[in-house]
Amino acid sequence: MPQRFDHGEFPYAVFSVPGHLDAPRVGVGVADQILDLSTLLDDPVFAQPTLNPFMAQGRTAWTATRTRVREAAEVGAGPHLVPMHDAVLHLPFDVADFVDFNSSLQHATNAGRILRPGTEPVRSNWRQMPVGYHARTGTIVVSGTPVARPNGQYLQGEATVVAPSERLDVEAEVGFVVGDGSATAPLSPAEFGDRVFGVVLVLDWSARDIQALESVPLGPFLGKSFATTMSAWVLPLEALEPARVAAPVQDPQPAEYLRIAGPWALDVRLEFALNGHVVSRPRFDTMYWTPAQQLAHLTLNGTRLRTGDLFASGTVSDADEFGSFLELSWDGERPLTLPNGEVRGYLADGDEICLTAVAHGRDGSRVHLGEARGAVSPARPM
Repeated sequence: MPQRFDHGEFPYAVFSVPGHLDAPRVGVGVADQILDLSTLLDDPVFAQPTLNPFMAQGRTAWTATRTRVREAAEVGAGPHLVPMHDAVLHLPFDVADFVDFNSSLQHATNAGRILRPGTEPVRSNWRQMPVGYHARTGTIVVSGTPVARPNGQYLQGEATVVAPSERLDVEAEVGFVVGDGSATAPLSPAEFGDRVFGVVLVLDWSARDIQALESVPLGPFLGKSFATTMSAWVLPLEALEPARVAAPVQDPQPAEYLRIAGPWALDVRLEFALNGHVVSRPRFDTMYWTPAQQLAHLTLNGTRLRTGDLFASGTVSDADEFGSFLELSWDGERPLTLPNGEVRGYLADGDEICLTAVAHGRDGSRVHLGEARGAVSPARPM
């Protein structure tokens, strides 16, 4: 279903039109249309099939282009507009590296209680640094791509089997896209605004049974790397400036390299839906670790950022709303009953997940972050 952007969000996408599917280019969402930047601005950087060349130009170019887009939208840009329902959306940028963090204290606590009952749910190191893992960029797909149930090894009773996952889960996340790479590292949290181009929505698909077996002692690996769904729209970080709020208090105080002044949490409200039924509305501003701190931590060891690097928040859960079916069904022990009477613990073939989000914009408006959508298809033959 085509989306609509009415409040000056001006998110970026890479699109093509029927008859010219081999010529994807860069556009911006304006209401229910796409403003074709390759013709409007007559700049070859926007005739590329990816946002990477534009993102690599840095903050000055991003701001100038956003200003020109706003001016064009105000006066009308008829010949450069393409109806969204006529467009095909592609993966918006070439993902360089992908890091998935675990930044919600509520999710970490819930997962610990579920998976390690009778022990301290959150270990002490979790509050000392943002924890995460590197994932496979080749399995990132654009919103709308079907997700096949993964095959793998896991325990059935006392026996290990090789079979399609029976505990397929998905996590609602927010992702951050690096535009301007860095020649040096480490970076401070204060450099977040200059390095990060925009924000995407992410569905982190997870095979909990496969993950449980392979994560002793390492992991995640195959239980996480079969698919990650990313929204086709990239919302510029500037559009979320009015949504910046104070982050939760961190105790103990983090190490010096993770400290930052100013409001670096984002007041973004997610909506997590299964087969058209909303099952959760978690708040992103409750996340314990901010994206600015994540950026600082992933460069601490000297790793330089590249254009197209993506890092995701991990499951967005708060005290009242959960962003994974591990939590929503409490590991299948408290199955969800949908309004049509269907019951779900983990996901069934044919289930469709849709993640959307809104944030506060200027003058009381609501900024939309696009959507990440994926439907479960049967496992492939082994």
